[in-house]
Amino acid sequence: MAFRGTFDHTLDEKNRVTVPAKFRSAFSDGVVLAKGVEACVEVWQPGDYDAYTDTVLGGRNPFSAEARQLTRFLAANAHDTELDSAGRVGVPDFLREHAGLGKEVVVAGAGDRLELWDRDAWAGQNASLTKTVPDIAAALGSST
Repeated sequence: MAFRGTFDHTLDEKNRVTVPAKFRSAFSDGVVLAKGVEACVEVWQPGDYDAYTDTVLGGRNPFSAEARQLTRFLAANAHDTELDSAGRVGVPDFLREHAGLGKEVVVAGAGDRLELWDRDAWAGQNASLTKTVPDIAAALGSST
């Protein structure tokens, strides 16, 4: 499933966020919450997270320091969970702190996953993306 769109939500008093209704069925086999490289929480389908980690680590010497560090980052900073009957997922403290999540959050589509951002942080991130994407797109089109 391709995850697209931006949705304003709130964390409840138990640090749960509601997954947008149109995406809930995609998480029927579970949810992996993972620390993003940026200040967000990534929300993955379990099989897609496994494929992602395989891609990131693929072809690397498993004994190299870099491969061990990436493996450790990807495994230790991920949390397997499930949606509750109301379509909510609890965000563990270590992930909430990493992303600086307050009460007001944004669930943003990121293609193969969702991302959970603090609403103010997302506003800044999205404004920055809007300014830099033309240059990124131009550079990707270049053969140099």
